[in-house]
Amino acid sequence: MRFNKTAYITLGLILGAFGLHAQDVKPPEKTEKTLSEEIEIIRPYKPVLAEAVKLRRSPDLDNLKTYKAKFNYQLTDRKLELNTDIQKLQAQKVADERQAPLTNNYVKGGAGNLGTTLAEAYIGMGQDPALQTGVFFRHFSNEGKLNKQNENKQQLSVFARSIGENNTLNGKLNYQRHGLYFYGIDENNPTLNPDPAKQTLNFFELEGEAISKFTSDPDAFSYAAKMNGYFFSDKYSAKEKALTLTGYLNKRISSFNLGLAASAEFGNTKDVATSVSNHLLRLNPYIKLQAGGVKIIAGANITQEFGSNSTTRFFPSVTADFTLIPDFLQIFGEIKGDVNRNTLKDLTDENPFLNQNIFIKNSIEKLSISGGIKGTGGPGFGYKARFYSKEITDMPLFVNSFGSFNKFDVIYDFGKTKILGLEGELTVQVSDNLKWTGKLNMEDYKAGTEKESYFKPQMRLTSNFSFVFNKKLTFDASVALQDDSKAKVFLANPLNPDGSYPPVPDYNNETIVNIKGFVDLGVGASYKINDKISAFARANNILNTNYSKFLYYRQNGFNIFGGLTYSF
Repeated sequence: MRFNKTAYITLGLILGAFGLHAQDVKPPEKTEKTLSEEIEIIRPYKPVLAEAVKLRRSPDLDNLKTYKAKFNYQLTDRKLELNTDIQKLQAQKVADERQAPLTNNYVKGGAGNLGTTLAEAYIGMGQDPALQTGVFFRHFSNEGKLNKQNENKQQLSVFARSIGENNTLNGKLNYQRHGLYFYGIDENNPTLNPDPAKQTLNFFELEGEAISKFTSDPDAFSYAAKMNGYFFSDKYSAKEKALTLTGYLNKRISSFNLGLAASAEFGNTKDVATSVSNHLLRLNPYIKLQAGGVKIIAGANITQEFGSNSTTRFFPSVTADFTLIPDFLQIFGEIKGDVNRNTLKDLTDENPFLNQNIFIKNSIEKLSISGGIKGTGGPGFGYKARFYSKEITDMPLFVNSFGSFNKFDVIYDFGKTKILGLEGELTVQVSDNLKWTGKLNMEDYKAGTEKESYFKPQMRLTSNFSFVFNKKLTFDASVALQDDSKAKVFLANPLNPDGSYPPVPDYNNETIVNIKGFVDLGVGASYKINDKISAFARANNILNTNYSKFLYYRQNGFNIFGGLTYSF
């Protein structure tokens, strides 16, 4: 072991000595111009590594240099608000929808055989749904084949409606004119009326109404008020003025309603030999229960007649409605009584061929009972069926005047007239293009002191049919059917010396005449030429039946007319 160590030391000394003499200085070579010396330097070996080799397999995490950025800012003292509620989405305003042009205004004109002329116009103001105003005008006239079988009607109406937050206001100004001749002719004596007299009926009306809007408040208070006044006159001396004030109050208390309906009717009718004031005050307090498909209204109808006669009457007023199958089947019933105020205006609307000096008297509906069913059988199908029984005292009836056979007087059946009736309505709409409606009335009259209830047919049927063939062409049809009725003809003068009818009819001086029933068929069509112009045509009494609604007054035969409608 010592030998090896001595060998290593000796070898090291030899190498060291050799290194001391490793550098030799050579003398420079002699040249002609310069002196140069070459020096050879011998150094230890230093390896040079590539940059990739310098990478460490494990990074040195301790060799970190901290970079401190310099900031220049100011702190603002603000309160921290904690808002954890869900923020509401803000609705974004969309572009205004382009409004469709209005086409509810129109003018219509037409003409046809029998001297038929038609002119009609409607103009509405603006698109504001809360404020509606408009004007309506209509003229219709025709001429029959009989001597002066001429008739014309005109109507001009101006209306306005304002819908507010709490109530709705309505107003109307109306004028109607009806011109005609007393053209009635007796087929057995056709020369009795060589020169028919002319008649003109004028009617002015003003109406205003205020109604509270419906609210779902269980304790809501609602009201309504209405005023209607009119003036009526004919070509001669008959004049009638009337003013009606109506009010309605209702207080809702959960499922109950307490209310009061009241009206005051003031009327005066004058002629050369007559003057009647038949005023009427009516009060109707009630209580209503409405809950769970049941609606019952129980109250009383208190009426006070004053003017030419003064009488106070009390009547029951009860209605009930029970829903057995929602929207499909309901049962309803009613028991009531009332005083019906007869007016010259209502009588001439039913029969315009009235004589002069018509006596006006109220009728008493002592007891009226009705009941039935109603509902729907699905989309586009609806029905209603009702029966009723009435007892009426002093029911007005028309009779031909003894002195002027082509004019009608008004008598009153002062006995109790009993009426049993059945009424049915049906609506069937197969689609938007096909619709049919029908109404049937059947009545059985049992007169009081008179033999018959004159000009009261026991069966009436009306029906309408509409079919849209395409977007341009539409068809419609209608039918009116009426049963036979009775008329009374005097064989001797039935009037008292003062010109009034006796209280008891004299059956020996009168006879009953039968008026045949009739069927009146009508068809029509309209064709839309473009968005503004359309053409129409209408045909009435297609069967060309010479029927009569009143004795001696034959209706026009076949009539057809057509024209154009312009919408804007």
